[in-house]
Amino acid sequence: MNSKLKGNRKPALILFFLSPAIAELLSGSAPPSEFFNPLGFLLIVSLYGSGCLIMRELTIRWRKSVCTLVLLGAAYGVIEEGLMVKSFFDPNWPDLGILGQFGRQWGINWIWAEMLTIYHAIFSIAIPVLLVELAFPERREESWISKKTFNFLLILLGAVVLIGFFFLTPYRSPPAQYFSSIILTVALLYIAKRMPVTCGRKGAQELKRPVFYFVIGVFWSAAFFLTFMALPYFVEDPFAVALLGALLSFGIATYLMRFDWKNSDLHKLSLAAGTLSFLILLAFLQELDKNRPDNTIGMSLVAIFAIIGLVLLRRRVKRLLAEKRGAQTKVFIF
Repeated sequence: MNSKLKGNRKPALILFFLSPAIAELLSGSAPPSEFFNPLGFLLIVSLYGSGCLIMRELTIRWRKSVCTLVLLGAAYGVIEEGLMVKSFFDPNWPDLGILGQFGRQWGINWIWAEMLTIYHAIFSIAIPVLLVELAFPERREESWISKKTFNFLLILLGAVVLIGFFFLTPYRSPPAQYFSSIILTVALLYIAKRMPVTCGRKGAQELKRPVFYFVIGVFWSAAFFLTFMALPYFVEDPFAVALLGALLSFGIATYLMRFDWKNSDLHKLSLAAGTLSFLILLAFLQELDKNRPDNTIGMSLVAIFAIIGLVLLRRRVKRLLAEKRGAQTKVFIF
């Protein structure tokens, strides 16, 4: 292993654990009692950690932008939910709630599938990658894993998916549904690779203050979860919910791409922190929810650690930016 890759072990290792910590632990999908169960921890971390590192590595190898990373994140979502746990198809998947009936057609939980595909793209892949790259800005354009490690992670991801497929749930979908998940995954991978390298990088509008993007993150996150999890209780048309959810995410993404995001680490962090803030709020509320059948003790502590982590990361980003400006000033004076 060359010295550059050796120096990238730290961000790679952090990303390996950060992705499941956000997507499963902070979200409450796997509260502390489940997340830190030895067997559960091994499976969850292996699944998310390998998936996130693979998707980032592909983005770097292909020399693409965040647009590609998000599409690869969507592909990861299909792999996990469509192939491994089969929640796209299982009407009795425990997390579905009303979405086990609302919007279910042709054996597919359409609203749930749309929601989870977007969720994994943003919360499981894009945000963890962004946060670690903000912590290690000098390494954001570099590969963090060797070819050997990449191949090992592919095998690990495949093994975990197979374990989940055969042993996590007894539900078995018709072969056509598995085939559709594979086709969708391949299509997303193909589109991701074909995305223009300039996607998300052509914005020319000057950035506003960082707090503005924090508010946008809060708005999108709250609107996203309320649209998919609450709105089905009040409307009868699943298509309206699906359309609103798609327009919400696409509209916010299109708006954000109008801005020039070069030299914008604080703004990126504010956007990510705002997006995570809704999960942090829910983490506090979940511990107070006596109606949940699982054990949510410790969720408030998870939320507090998330807040502390974001505050510390903000300090680090500000310090690194100050050091960079100082170095540039010295060069200019010299």
